[in-house]
Amino acid sequence: MSPILSIRDLKKTYANGFEALKGVSLDISEGEIIALLGPNGAGKTTLISIACGIANPSGGQVLVAGHDVVSEFRKTRSIIGLVPQELTTDLFETVFNTVSFSRGLHGRKPDPAYIESILRELSLWDKRDNALRELSGGMKRRVLIAKALAHQPRLLFLDEPTAGVDVNLRKDMWQLVSRLREGGVTVILTTHYIEEAEEIADRIGIINHGELLLVEDKDTLMRKLGRKQLAIDLVEPIDAVPPHLAAWQLELSPGGTRLIYDYDRQTNHGGITGLLSAIEAAGVRFADLSTRQSSLEDIFVSLIGEQA
Repeated sequence: MSPILSIRDLKKTYANGFEALKGVSLDISEGEIIALLGPNGAGKTTLISIACGIANPSGGQVLVAGHDVVSEFRKTRSIIGLVPQELTTDLFETVFNTVSFSRGLHGRKPDPAYIESILRELSLWDKRDNALRELSGGMKRRVLIAKALAHQPRLLFLDEPTAGVDVNLRKDMWQLVSRLREGGVTVILTTHYIEEAEEIADRIGIINHGELLLVEDKDTLMRKLGRKQLAIDLVEPIDAVPPHLAAWQLELSPGGTRLIYDYDRQTNHGGITGLLSAIEAAGVRFADLSTRQSSLEDIFVSLIGEQA
């Protein structure tokens, strides 16, 4: 099956010479949820802007369902829904009219029943006759989502959709994204919230300085780059790791009260059971054991730090 979004060697250089994108390539399958992580200025919003036809690329190509976003703008834009970072609509218009207008703007026939279903899904039905200026920040964010869904897109871009909103809206958004995927909608999400990507994404892409550092299945990424540690708290501090334990490449904490063992990467010396036996044989007594696995945030910080 052809990808619904295909990005090939995408470049964007601004008039001042700044390279926002440096040859990004990416394929996204229909029905997939992919999260793009990266710091401010990494190129996330630029990539989305080009894919949605808002900005022109300096090089490369973007295809949406096989259609070029530059030469077939109207066709591709009818397939795409976009939830931008900022509210860009008439604050004096009502919620219902705003969402309905967005549907018509993309060439869809009026469908009040469908608009009602979206507004109910997003807990906006009771606010349908309110002007946008009367809504809270979280409600305005919900309206942006409703607008993006009004014309029933196959591909939905969410650019920092839950930035600055409360936890309840964030969780509602996660549930909505899962339901959209069940309906066949493909979702590309940019976020600063690592737990958001960890919660809902199938694949994780990490972008920095205009380069896509990796794109990986979330679970595979955690297995490949996640760090599994065993912490061994000692009864008495030691000055150095005993020579008999050198094969395990242990780290000694400051103060000498804890030994750290990366057991996922070092499995050639009898594993944890063998290590504990060797510690006892070396005359080192321990009081407690605990394990820890690195999170997606640890992996993200590590990758960004390596590129800086």
